[in-house]
Amino acid sequence: MVKIAVLTIRLYAPWVHSLKEKRMVVKSLLAKIRNKFQVSAAEVEDQDIHQSAVIGIAAIVPHNAQADHIMDEIVNFVEENTEAEIVAEEREIR
Repeated sequence: MVKIAVLTIRLYAPWVHSLKEKRMVVKSLLAKIRNKFQVSAAEVEDQDIHQSAVIGIAAIVPHNAQADHIMDEIVNFVEENTEAEIVAEEREIR
């Protein structure tokens, strides 16, 4: 039976001063995540708050170990590919 790995990452970007600037950062990061990991990714909260971004990522995986592995890789990738600080992350395997 397949599993669904759900990862929510809350980012804080103190240098962002407009929603347009935030959109550029978030769109770029989402595209990189989708291309590298073949997962679904979208901004899911705080769309109107310019220094905060919440991205949701979902992946279909064969088992829990694979879910944990891909979520770890995505978090590391986000840390390496944005200057924004990860202030929270939530993980769920369904």
